[in-house]
Amino acid sequence: MKRAGLLVAVAAASMGIVYGYDQSNIGAAMEYVGSEFTLDDNGKQWLYTVAVVGSIIGALVAGPLANLIGRKKSMIAVAVGYGLFAVLSGIAPSFTVLAGVRFLLGVTVGVSLVVVPVFVAESAPARSRGAMLVAYQMTTIIGIIAGFLIGYFLAGHAAWRWMLGLAVIPAVLVLILLTRLPDTPRWYLSRGREADARAALTAIDPDADVDGEIAEMRAALAAESGGHLVEMLRRPWVRATAFVLGLGFLIQITGINAVAVYGPRLFEEMGYSDDFGKLLLPALVQVYGLIAVILALRWVDRIGRRPLLLGGIFAMIVATGILICVYGPLADDVAARQMWGFAGLAVFTMGFSFGFGALVWVYAGESFPARLRSYGSSAMLTSDLVANVIVAQFTLTLINSRLGGAGTFAIFGGFAVIAFLFVARLAPETKGRTLEDIQQYWTDGAKWARKS
Repeated sequence: MKRAGLLVAVAAASMGIVYGYDQSNIGAAMEYVGSEFTLDDNGKQWLYTVAVVGSIIGALVAGPLANLIGRKKSMIAVAVGYGLFAVLSGIAPSFTVLAGVRFLLGVTVGVSLVVVPVFVAESAPARSRGAMLVAYQMTTIIGIIAGFLIGYFLAGHAAWRWMLGLAVIPAVLVLILLTRLPDTPRWYLSRGREADARAALTAIDPDADVDGEIAEMRAALAAESGGHLVEMLRRPWVRATAFVLGLGFLIQITGINAVAVYGPRLFEEMGYSDDFGKLLLPALVQVYGLIAVILALRWVDRIGRRPLLLGGIFAMIVATGILICVYGPLADDVAARQMWGFAGLAVFTMGFSFGFGALVWVYAGESFPARLRSYGSSAMLTSDLVANVIVAQFTLTLINSRLGGAGTFAIFGGFAVIAFLFVARLAPETKGRTLEDIQQYWTDGAKWARKS
């Protein structure tokens, strides 16, 4: 990989680490924040939920922002936002100020969820684009692990301000990297700056067929023009729209972020009272998730997407059954509760990473023609974030209610069963299919065209 292409990969990976770190560091810091500001569980839930609400707003404005000022400047804005709001979180004098800062941090997160994959997809050489997008996903999990580990090493000092503020370090790193990169060739071309597009292509991949790639970009930009959101609500695309909205919602409503963010609290409910149990074990759970992503990437082109999705969701169903027993029949046996509780959370995380986490986002990009592709991805992400708000706001409330942990995971398990049936009934197997074949599948009423 040439120098500029390598910088693109490192910049994307750094953004993944920052995003993942933000997902877990608030979970590691939450108890200490609660003690300092005298928060009950409702206050702790809002501390996370307010950031997710902000991310919905950020995701909605990200597309127009990236088109207006460019992918590079949007990424720079994200890096500056990450760093600034990390520092402000660390010095927040009150819960109100901290919640306000976390809302703004959430807006930044929402922008990054849209812009970073676009930046990588449009900047990376074709032969390494997939690897770079995978690296972003994997470094997000590494960031989650780092958040718990740093929380563990700082826990003895109750230094929650440092836990939140240290996100400034990778943010500064990625900011330095971005200043040395051009914007994406595709964005330059969309603005009529062909000379800049050619220069960017040459810098990222000196061996590229510049004339050929410029011609392909022109054709793609022409194909993408003229799309309207209302088309997604009409035939023949309304079925595909319902599919990606349902899938996006089920990704989160099955409870993965309850495990990632409230992991320390879940381990405490299982009887772990020390920092090792509440912070290192959640990090170890995410290591299993990382292994599952690697396995999924290795097997997806061999056995297809549906088997991996269904297998991952089935593992989540089994895991929720284990966790229901942990909070129910095993509640009085501390040793068994701790052993099976860890196993249940590890299997749940592996199942999610193996299925939903590794594969599901490709459906939004494949299901629609070029002119509607950005709308499809935005719709799926928005649906996903709405479900995330619900999980963030009500998980601790449910655990503290008469339902308890057993009832809470029974609800997650019920949604996992719905997800399994949803995928089994509606998700097409797209392995080896062209984009044209997949889009024809939806226009033909979810039926594959017969091969002559």
